[in-house]
Amino acid sequence: MSSSGQPPVYRRIIHIDMDAFYASVEQRDNPSLRGLPVAVGGSRERGVVAAASYAARTFGVRSAMASVTARRKCPNLVFVPPRFDVYKAVSQQIHGIFARYTSLIQPLSLDEAYLDVTVPLVDRGSATAIAEEIRAAIRAETDLTASAGVSYNKFLAKLASDHRKPDGLFVVTPKMGPAFVEDLPIAKFHGVGPATAAKMNALGIHTGLDLRHQSLAFLAEHFGKAGSYYYGVARGQDDRPVEADRLRKSVGAETTFDRDIERWEEVVPVVESLAAKVWGACSRGGHAGRTVTVKIKYADFHQITRSRSCIEPIGSQRALQEIGLELLRVHFPPPLGVRLLGVTISGFEGAAAKGPGQLALTLGPSDL
Repeated sequence: MSSSGQPPVYRRIIHIDMDAFYASVEQRDNPSLRGLPVAVGGSRERGVVAAASYAARTFGVRSAMASVTARRKCPNLVFVPPRFDVYKAVSQQIHGIFARYTSLIQPLSLDEAYLDVTVPLVDRGSATAIAEEIRAAIRAETDLTASAGVSYNKFLAKLASDHRKPDGLFVVTPKMGPAFVEDLPIAKFHGVGPATAAKMNALGIHTGLDLRHQSLAFLAEHFGKAGSYYYGVARGQDDRPVEADRLRKSVGAETTFDRDIERWEEVVPVVESLAAKVWGACSRGGHAGRTVTVKIKYADFHQITRSRSCIEPIGSQRALQEIGLELLRVHFPPPLGVRLLGVTISGFEGAAAKGPGQLALTLGPSDL
């Protein structure tokens, strides 16, 4: 019971995470790849793994790994070029399934999303039943598998979806929540990156229970505003709502070169291509931005960014391209070869409003 004598209020949150999404789509569409260690990404020297099948992961192959490293870990690794248009189309199909049950959907990427089913469009008696029905629909309609986590907040729902991967479902009830995080390594906490995990380890914080032993003042002193978030999740608490139609803050594109570039003549066509991609994405999403940012990553992996903000929203692809070129021009010829260039537009105006607000109902643990 709460301090007011009323039953506590719980949300019902589902986190859906597709299993090895890009690789699974490729194996679905090309049956000869099934069961093989597959990496989606470039196989060339500068290539990067975008996704890996579970067979590849047993060799230690992971997303964002350099392709040469992945090949060294798994000599029989099969590289498949990415087909992002296909992945996006499948993602939209999956989101159509989500929309049958709730309008409160917060996509995190093409292959995962939070759903608030506190007040579902189709009630199945519990969030768990809805999650099972969604997973079954995904399998039937896309021939792909998804894992689901069900809980009373976003933090625990995301942890739960990892607990029975692949093709699994796990529920963390309010009674289970605080104990569920006690033995969890701090690096497994959503929102704790490698640098923060290393800092916490240096402070003697290695598990959720270690984190719970720290005072709010201590965490605020060492981690600033994030301290209150860490204080809460160590106790199984997370008040963040599922944010439908989140406002997009930026649209960007970048490219990594097969060999380092140094000549300005090589830069111009690259920026033209990047500006076309960014402008196309902005046009499709109805975004109008005022700030252009360029990124340069040098051969030694040091990177810089330079930005310019305009009084009015940028009105054309050519204007975006010209500003990008002007920002880059002063850095050529470069002190070192350039490995990567990127262009981003931000400072959006006229974006759509956020989706409907959260409804807080009095629900018991059995409703999960």
